[in-house]
Amino acid sequence: MATYSALTHVRGRSPAEALALACEDLDPEPVGTGIFEIEDGSGRWEVGAYFTEKPDDIALALLAAAYGANPFVISQVPDVDWVTHVKRELTPVRAGRFYVHGSHDADTVPEGVEALCIEAAMAFGTGHHDTTKGCLEALDRLATEGYEARRIVDIGCGTAVLAMAAARLWPVTVLAGDIDPVAVDTAAANVIANGLNGRVVCIEAAGFDHPLLEENAPYDLVLANILKQPLIDLAPGMAANVLPGGRVILSGILVTQADEVTAAYEGSGFRLDARDDLSEWTALTLSRCG
Repeated sequence: MATYSALTHVRGRSPAEALALACEDLDPEPVGTGIFEIEDGSGRWEVGAYFTEKPDDIALALLAAAYGANPFVISQVPDVDWVTHVKRELTPVRAGRFYVHGSHDADTVPEGVEALCIEAAMAFGTGHHDTTKGCLEALDRLATEGYEARRIVDIGCGTAVLAMAAARLWPVTVLAGDIDPVAVDTAAANVIANGLNGRVVCIEAAGFDHPLLEENAPYDLVLANILKQPLIDLAPGMAANVLPGGRVILSGILVTQADEVTAAYEGSGFRLDARDDLSEWTALTLSRCG
C-alpha cells in the first residue's frame, strides 16, 4: 500500500496545533497527524499529515496559506521494511561499561560489560542517539565515583534503557515513567527481556504526577532524557522531588541550549557537576544544593 507524507513548518505551537487539527478534515482523510518543535531556537514547529491515498495538494496549499505556514511538501513514502532496515544499519554501542545491542547482535556481547538488549523498532532510546549515550556515560561515571543511589526515577523513560542501566548499577527498584502508553508497554517488555522484572517498574505518568512517584519521593537520582522546554518546565518539580545532595542527569538538549537549561536548574537550587557534549547534543549532571 502506498503511503504519503505532507510536511510543513509554521511559527508557534498554537498555529501548529490548529493546522494539524484542520488537516484531519481533509478528503482524503489523513491516517495521522503530528507536530513537533524544531529545536534550533527559531520558534518553528513542523506539522505532518500522513495518508494512504494521494492527498489533495490544492486543499493543502489553501490550508498552509490560511495558517501562515510554508507550502506543504508532499512525498510518497517508500515501501520499506523499516524494522529490518534499521536493524541492519544500527550496530551495537559501547557507553562506559554498558553495551547496548539488538537481539540480532546478541552474539557480539564482549566479556565484562553490562549488556542491555533494546530492539531498534521500539520507542526512543536505543542507545545510538548521542543523548542516550551521554546519559549512560554519565551514569557510568557516577557509579565509578562511588555514588550510592537508593531511590531512582527515570522521567520520560522511552525504552527504559536508562532505568535498566541504573538498575544494573545499584541494587534497588527503579521507577520509570512516560506520558506515552505505547512507550510504557515497550519499556515493560524491555525490562522483562533484560531479566529486570521487578527491578524496574514502568508506569504512565507526566513528570512526577503519579501516586507511586509521589509516594517514593524524594529521590537521590533522577534521569530525564526529554527536550529543552519540558526540562526547563520540570526544574521546580525536580527541586521539590530531589534530596539535598541528590543528582539529576538531563539530556535531549542541544549544545546551544545547554546554558539555558543549566541556568533554569541553578535558579531552582542545583549546581552543575559535569557537562558532556557529544556532537551537537549535551548531557548535564547536576547536584541539588542544600
